[in-house]
Amino acid sequence: MRMRKHQWLRTTLSRAYYCSFSSSFPLKHVTQSNFESAVADLKTHLKAADFVAIDLEMTGVASAPWRESLEFDRFDVKYLKVKDSAEKFAVVQFGVCPFRWDPLRLSFIAHPHNFYIFPRQEVPTDSSSCEFLCQTTSMDFLAKYHFDFNACIRQGVSYLSRWQEDEALRHLNLRYEDELSEQARDVPLFSITDILFSERMKNRLREWRDGLLKDTSGGSQLEGSFLNDSNQQFQNIFYKMRPALSLNGFTSHQLRLIQSVTKKHFKDLAFVRVEGESSCSQQLVVYTDSESDRDLLKKEVMGDYRRQAEVKIKAAIGFRHVIDLLSSEKKLIIGHNCFLDLAHVHSKFLGPLPFEAEEFVHSVNKCFPYIIDTKILLNTNNILRQRMKKSKTSLSSAFLSLCPQIAFASNESCNLTFSSSVKVEITSKKDSWGINVLVHLPGAFFVFKSKFCSSKSQYKSSSWISGVKHEAGYDAFMTGCIFAQACNLLGIDFKLYSPSENLACNERLQKHANLLYLSWINGDIIDLSTGHRTVESLRCRDLKNWQTGILFENIVLIWGFPSDLKTAVIKDRISKVFGPTSVTSVCRLDETAVFVQFSKSKLVADFLLVKETLDRSNDAFSVLHPLSTILEGGNTCAASYETYKDICSSPLSKVLFADQAQAVGIRWKTKLVERKEEVEIEEQDHFREENAANTISFYMEQN
Repeated sequence: MRMRKHQWLRTTLSRAYYCSFSSSFPLKHVTQSNFESAVADLKTHLKAADFVAIDLEMTGVASAPWRESLEFDRFDVKYLKVKDSAEKFAVVQFGVCPFRWDPLRLSFIAHPHNFYIFPRQEVPTDSSSCEFLCQTTSMDFLAKYHFDFNACIRQGVSYLSRWQEDEALRHLNLRYEDELSEQARDVPLFSITDILFSERMKNRLREWRDGLLKDTSGGSQLEGSFLNDSNQQFQNIFYKMRPALSLNGFTSHQLRLIQSVTKKHFKDLAFVRVEGESSCSQQLVVYTDSESDRDLLKKEVMGDYRRQAEVKIKAAIGFRHVIDLLSSEKKLIIGHNCFLDLAHVHSKFLGPLPFEAEEFVHSVNKCFPYIIDTKILLNTNNILRQRMKKSKTSLSSAFLSLCPQIAFASNESCNLTFSSSVKVEITSKKDSWGINVLVHLPGAFFVFKSKFCSSKSQYKSSSWISGVKHEAGYDAFMTGCIFAQACNLLGIDFKLYSPSENLACNERLQKHANLLYLSWINGDIIDLSTGHRTVESLRCRDLKNWQTGILFENIVLIWGFPSDLKTAVIKDRISKVFGPTSVTSVCRLDETAVFVQFSKSKLVADFLLVKETLDRSNDAFSVLHPLSTILEGGNTCAASYETYKDICSSPLSKVLFADQAQAVGIRWKTKLVERKEEVEIEEQDHFREENAANTISFYMEQN
């Protein structure tokens, strides 16, 4: 009876949560149109914040089925899969929610922001244009929760990573150097056409220059024949208080000839390129008083060009300003199972991801010195585990379990009693509608204060709209609320909390700080501060679902076997050769590949040698060997676990693993395990060759 009542209660809470909460939550959406003002407000909120929760929405997770997270993924392979995901998929929403403790209200004040971001190539670089993959399941998932794809693509804020900014500046410097070298280089005259054109340009420029010198005021000459040129190729203008000719309608080759003529025959004329407002360059021949004035003009022009280009580069930084703010303020960052999120942050806003996980965590820790993952917090702390009981630690489940008052804040009919919790309020400054907002979450309803609408009225704004689960800004808010409630359950009394205190340094949180799940499936945890890895204690796991005893040195990767071959058959055939207890488990990677874990590491080398021996045999007896079923077709390959890592490190992503291995360039059928000492190699190879031959003979006799 009690169990039924408990199930009814959870069902009622879930229905109320999904039906009522998402329709009333005010969330600030940020696009190009309100980005600058939103960042200015966010900067103020970040300075005052005690911690900042973040969350990301991406266009996909795995670029191929075999790249999904698997139980047999070693820590370094798991990182390579995360690296591949972060490099190939785009971030389309970035949620940032600063939380500040208000001692007067005795509650946290939250400022949830939902940024739409979209990569564009807004400055010239040597790199290719922005490209990313879309995983159909992820796109369908976003659409299910009413993601606004039009707002993202048309109004999403673009960005440059720090590395891309440096590359753009380097590209600018190269263009500057090319411009100087081009000005110093003479153009050879190979054809009669070039000779005649150069001579004609020399005469025209001399005529224009001489006309300027005859009339010191320059007035009559500026209205002369060049201005009325029938082809409109020359136009008299002033540039930087100097008389100039604007050149129009010439080819790039002709312009280089004019530049060469100007440099060779006129010491008081300067050929310059000027960047216009529409990013179109304008070519000018400018009259200067002296050679020193000409050099000064060229320096001014190149200085203007560099400044304009630098302004464009700075403007293209876009959303990375938010990342720079988070980094510079050194605030405590809260995420939920956020290793992939941080990999995206590094790839999109810092620079290319390193090949080793240790280098990655060092780079992240340098940028964000204080990070707490609420999923680790809930799984590794005994107090929180008891509070969660058997509840799942997914974001929505944890929010519902730990923050029911907030989850049902908009449901006036909810009269259920919960234990005391930390209060959270949401406020906003006036936006373009002139509305002030105060949302008191632990109450029975949201309260809106406005000069346009009365209490309890429906809130409307161009930038504040309803938030729903799986919107990045709303998920960031949920993450922050979970953390605040977790702190309360751990005994952190915010009534005694000082604004000057660094929450990340609290002794109750210290042992959970800067720890991330490198692999949630395997319980691999990595410390951002040190790069050290640990495995989550078994007592923190559901023992029914937790499998132990994965020894990667005992694993053989087999691929390319017949597609209809079942894992049970593979295990049976190998066990017939090496003994009934030789194979611990067989795990399918996809329809073309499996992992085989042996009970002893030496069986890995034994299996690979027997396989290679059978591959070399062309006699009829090898057909009767038990492994012949696996080797049928002649395409079966096998190697140790290190080969799996090598294949995962490739940027390619074929759908089938066998195709991936071939695309990476693996041509051999069997990769034998390498030995460190030659003596050991010779002795063991000789023994195994004899053993393999004897094994084959034995089974021939048995059959």
